[in-house]
This record gives sequence, C-alpha cells and structure tokens, in this order.
Amino acid sequence: MWWSRLKSIKIGTIIAGVANVAVMILGGFLVYIAFPSCDGHKIYPIVFVSMAAGIKFCTMIKTGIVQEETAKTVVDSAVNTIIRNERRIRYKTWLRWTRFAMVIAFFQLVSATYLMFNMAKYVSNDRVHPSRCALGVASDGNGWIRKLLVLFVIFVCFVALVQCFIGSDVLRWRSFYATQDDVWKAHYHEVFDYTIREIMCCFGRVEYLTVSEEDEIYSVAKLLGDLVAYRASGTGHLELLAGLALLQKHSQSSLSYEEFLEAPKERLDGAATFHKFAEAAYTGPLLDVGRNLVLFPCAWLYRQGVLSLWTRNRRPVLDGDNWWRGHATAFLKYVNLSQDVLRRGRVCKERCKAAYFILVLHHVRSIVITIRGTETPEDLITDGLGNECLLSEEDLDGLLNGNIKPCMKETVKSSFPRYGHFGIREAARELFMQVDGNPRDDSSDSTGFLSSLLRAGGECDGYNVQIVGHSLGGSIGTLLGLRLYGRFPNLHVYAYGPLPCIDSVVANACTEFVTSIIYDNEFSARLSVRSIMRLRAAAIMALSQDTTADATMIFRLARRFLCANKCVLRGVDVNHRPEDHQVFGGDNKEMTRDFSLQNEAGANSTNQNVVVIDDGDNEFINPFHDFSAEKNRLGDSVSQFMEGIHKSENVLAGNPIEMFLPGLVIHVVPQQKSMDMPLWTSWRKQQSAQSYKAFIANRESFTDIVVSPSMFLDHLPWRCYHALQKVLEAQNAHDAAKESQIV
Repeated sequence: MWWSRLKSIKIGTIIAGVANVAVMILGGFLVYIAFPSCDGHKIYPIVFVSMAAGIKFCTMIKTGIVQEETAKTVVDSAVNTIIRNERRIRYKTWLRWTRFAMVIAFFQLVSATYLMFNMAKYVSNDRVHPSRCALGVASDGNGWIRKLLVLFVIFVCFVALVQCFIGSDVLRWRSFYATQDDVWKAHYHEVFDYTIREIMCCFGRVEYLTVSEEDEIYSVAKLLGDLVAYRASGTGHLELLAGLALLQKHSQSSLSYEEFLEAPKERLDGAATFHKFAEAAYTGPLLDVGRNLVLFPCAWLYRQGVLSLWTRNRRPVLDGDNWWRGHATAFLKYVNLSQDVLRRGRVCKERCKAAYFILVLHHVRSIVITIRGTETPEDLITDGLGNECLLSEEDLDGLLNGNIKPCMKETVKSSFPRYGHFGIREAARELFMQVDGNPRDDSSDSTGFLSSLLRAGGECDGYNVQIVGHSLGGSIGTLLGLRLYGRFPNLHVYAYGPLPCIDSVVANACTEFVTSIIYDNEFSARLSVRSIMRLRAAAIMALSQDTTADATMIFRLARRFLCANKCVLRGVDVNHRPEDHQVFGGDNKEMTRDFSLQNEAGANSTNQNVVVIDDGDNEFINPFHDFSAEKNRLGDSVSQFMEGIHKSENVLAGNPIEMFLPGLVIHVVPQQKSMDMPLWTSWRKQQSAQSYKAFIANRESFTDIVVSPSMFLDHLPWRCYHALQKVLEAQNAHDAAKESQIV
C-alpha cells in the first residue's frame, strides 16, 4: 500500500518536499548557533523562511491526503451518482488547501527575496564593523558556517523558484483515474463547475456560489467535462494544442467557389439594410473595446448619454436599463433614429433571457425586432447549453401553419421529433412571451404586443416584420421566427454569424424566410458539440500527417489511446458503421462525407479506403492507412488509433444530434488581393481595395470548425457589414455597366 502511494506522488512534489525539509533543518540549525551572539533582527529573515518551509511541507502532506480522498470520491461518484454532493464537498476542500499552499509558496518567494537583501546587507556591514554574530563568519572567507549559510541560501532560492512551476497538485490524478473515461469526465466536471461559478462571482453574481442543486452552470460544466475526455487516453493538453497549431497550418489553402451560385441581391440588400440594428444591440462596453482599444471607456460613456443627463426624462424606458436610460440612448444613437421609433425593449442579465429592442419604422413600413448577441456572462451560459433538445409543435408553429412549400411542411410533420439547441430554445420561448405571448386561438380576444401593432386597422397594418440578430441573437431570432411566421407571413429573419441551432430538416424548411450571413472563417457558425468532438480528432490527425512531427510521440499517443479504449470498446462490433454518413451536393454532383472521421479499414475490403477530414477549406487524408513495409508497425498502430478515435467519440459522447445553420446560408468571402498593389500601400487603402463575393453555400460545409488566425476576428460584426457593402457596390457597378452596354 505504501509503495503504491509513493508512486502516486509527483516527482516535482518530492523534489519540493525534500528541499523544504532541507530549508527547515538548515534554517533551524543556523538560528540555533546564531541566537546567542546575533541580534534578533538579523535572524528574523532566517526564522521566517524556515517557518514558511515547515508550514509548506505540512500543507503539502495535508493537501496530498485531501487530494487522495477527493480522487477516491470522484472514482466512486462515476458509478454512483448519488454521492455527487459529497464529491463536490471533497473537491472544494481540496481546492481550499491548494490555494492555501499557493499563498504559502508566494510568501516563501517574498521571504527569499527579503533574506537575500538582508544577508547581503549584514555580511557587508560585518566586514566593515566586525561583530560577535556567528553569521559574520561568512565575511572571513573561511569556516564551515559560511558554507552552511551558502547552502541554505541556495536551497531557499531553489524552493522559491521550483514551486512556481510544479503546480498545486501533490499527487498524480492518473494514478487514481488511470484510463477510466467516466472518471476523468467527472473530475473535469467539478473543475469547470467551480471555475465557472467563481468567474460569475467575480462579475458580481455571488448567488451562483451558493447554489447546491443542478442548474444551468452544472449542465454547461458537464458538457465541457465530456469534451475533455481525451485525457483518459493519455493525451495531454499541450499535445492537443500542438495538433491544433498543425491543423491551422494545413488550413491555409482557399476553397474554390466556382460551382456555387451567387447570393440573390434582394437578400443581400435586406441583410445590409438591417445589419446596423443587430450591431447596435450591443449597448454594453464589449464592442467598444474592439472599436477603440484605448479610449473605449470614454466612447462607451458617450454612447450611453452620460454627457447629456438632462435629457434623461425624454429617453425611452427599457426593462433593466440603468437609471439614466443609457442602453436605450446607445442603441438609438448608433442607428441614428429618433426616440419615438423604439417601442419596447429589455436589457437583462439573466440566463436564457435575451436582450431585445422593438422598433417601428414607418418610412420602410417595417417592424424591426433586434436581439442582442453574446455580451454578458449569462449569455455565455446560454451558448454553453448546447445539448440537443426536442422542439415541440408550438416551437415549429410557423412551419406547420405557415405559408411554406407543401413538400417542406409535410417533411416536417412526418419526421417528428425534431431537435434544436437547448439554451437557444429556452431563450426563444421566453422571448416569444415578451414579444407576442398569447396562445394561437383566433377566438381569443387577448392579443400580444406584436399582434396589437399588426392587427387590421392598427398602427402597423400591412407592415413587414424583420427579426435581426448577430451571433447568439441571430440564433434566438431564428427560433422566434419559427414560432411567429405562421401568424405574420411578411416576416423575415436575418441572422449574422449565428450558431448552429436546429437539425437539418428544420434548417431546410425555413429557407424561404430565414437568411444566415456568414463572413469568411468566423467560428460561431461552426460551433457545436459534434464539431468540437471532430476538432479533437482532427488535431491529432493533423499531428500524425505532419512530416516534421515526432513519430515516436505519435506512436506513443496511438498506443495510449488504444489501451484507453480497450475497455470502452469491448463488445462493440468492429465493423459497425454509425449512421453519421450523410449526403449533400451541389447542382450536378453528390459528395459523401464522414463526419466522425471513420476509417473503413475494418470492413472486408481491399481497396484504398482513406479517412477524410474536410475543414471547410481543405481535405486531409490519413497517410497511415497504407504505409510502406519499413513503417508497418507504426502505420498499423496509428490506423487503429484513428479508428479508435471514431468509435470512442460515438460510444462516449452518446452520438449527439448534428446542429445546422438555419435557412438560406450566404457565405461572404474575401477574394485574392491584387499582386499589383505596392507593398508600401497603407493598411487602410489595402482594406478598402479588398473585394468580396457572396455565394449560396451548403450548410453541411459549416459543420467542422476551421482553425484559422482570423476565426475570432471574422466574428466581429463590422467586418461582415463592410464585406456586404463591398459586395453590393460591386454588383451595382456590374449592373450599371451592363445597362450602359445595352444602351
């Protein structure tokens, strides 16, 4: 038993523990021989450092005991979910001790610095004014006390530095969890759960720390814990990051759009016209940071109308707005409209509740419902609730009772159940009650806010309804439109960079009244549970196919992964092919694609089957499928490795439903820059000279995350608007040239 416990201790912990004991013993001995002859202020630094080392050593022992108890509880909780509360308590206890150990380590670093300055000072003073202090012997150049003192200082500095790099863990988690996938998931579930709650507390949401039942954060943490399941195979975080870096390197080639149709001009006109409302919904300081990195506080306060507080009483009132009604002011100032157009709105900081603004634009005969995207920590929780959920008939009322093609309507009716993004569905349901929350009953006298505006003889009789939103707002707006389209046939949804939020059947059925605008490589349009799972496998695949990668490291990964999945895959048919194989095509061809990176080498076939990953820009082929004779051993292992990745993804993750972008998907992409432009041309001129094109894209091409340097910057809303403007300018110029030729 004692030998197994000793093997579970980290090497860094043993080194730090021995060094702390050495500091404690040497410091105590120096204090013992110096106390009779030295003043107290000269030995205080040694006393502090020695005491800190002793406290640190005792803390390491206690932390190790608590960590062992926590690990055993996590192992038991993976089988028995009833003891989850005990697991949570154990984890919090271990976390408190690790943080106390971090405080002691910081104190040791400060004490070591203080000791160095004081020893240098005292030794130099003893050279000028010799004293009877035993520590002054160090200035004579001889004596064993000098050597002992130098050794003590070396150990003190070593301890202070080494503890900055070994981390807070005393034991190796792997010595308890081994390759048990469920146990690793349970461990990271607690890590993410408590981390998210502490972050929310830092943002002023203290109530999240006191919640004991399962809430939204619990669900998000569980999902994130499942996504870190690669730790069970022995794959480290740094190895995964190396694979992602190689994946980015391989993703640089551009995708040809020659076979795609250009986007219809009327959709682009509408998207460009109403884009400013989606961007204006970000009334907080988040986007001001991107626009004005240095002066963003001043820019935000100006947009909030702080400099004109005397106009407060004339500003529209929104639910959840600040006392000077700054969010309403910021929204209207950005869209440059009068205050009377804003009829209703809400700025909230609650999970699964969206901020929205409702405007009446008489000059274009439209009602605009603007939904804000991700801006607050609660919005991130809504994003993170990405598990699939059932969509009811009420959620799809616009499709079942709306004016869509009969074949599409029949497909939706006959293919229940249908699925959607859980967090977005909940937010859309709550927003529907705010916008037009009345049952669909023609005999009922009660009408919602939107119905009261659009009723016959009302203020907005015959007006169009435009629902716009960016990112999360676009996805919520889509599900809101699916409920309202049956009531208001003049409704259209413009979603800019939305999240995949509905299954393929519903996504195809709403093409007539939903438009999704995707700019280049923005990550949000490709972000789903399954896409992240595929990204993990693709990162390791990219590592395996890189010619400069260390083959030994790849082989080690393969061997670890195969050992980790041996117990998981037991009883699973090797030739089993999950129903992930989907077909999509352009105008004249069909393409098959394996979304789960499946290797069909296990089937009874001798042809050259390969594993293909399509990241949206490039295809990657597994080079280990058919290796030369001298690399058969490595090739076979890695081929089994990639096959094991596929099987474990489906077995461990429960094969979640694929989510897709809604409606007609328009992909706006930059064209290759002209090589005739001088290098000394300014960046702004190069940006203005950049040309763009908009194509109707297959929604299936956005199911995999593209690892690109611009994947996050492309999600900024003003980039999409600038590209739309350039596309429309090019189309207008082309139309004008054609008319001049006809004349």
